[in-house]
Amino acid sequence: MRITTGMLILNIVLLLAVCAVFGYLIFLVIKALRKYIRSEPIRKEKIVRAKTLGEVLKKHRTECKMTQEFVAEALGVSRQAVSKWETGKADPSTTNLIELAKLYGTSPEELLKGVR
Repeated sequence: MRITTGMLILNIVLLLAVCAVFGYLIFLVIKALRKYIRSEPIRKEKIVRAKTLGEVLKKHRTECKMTQEFVAEALGVSRQAVSKWETGKADPSTTNLIELAKLYGTSPEELLKGVR
């Protein structure tokens, strides 16, 4: 079999096309990795901003200038239950979470929004 000039040129063009595609893929991977590396401080900030449900509940209670005793009486639970919710030793039931949201003047979704 004899290789003609046309076949040689076609092979060279195909090789260049494959090299160009491979080079472009390497460029895209490097670009994506650089963007990911630069986003590390933002990822860390999101982790720091995320709070536990207990921290969110305590923040809302203190912003509303309420005591644990007051919240407990308003919900019909013990002060120890409110303390356990705020320290993360226990979670409020769905019913109590809805009542807490009403008491704090917010929605249950808002209470859960920043929770990790």
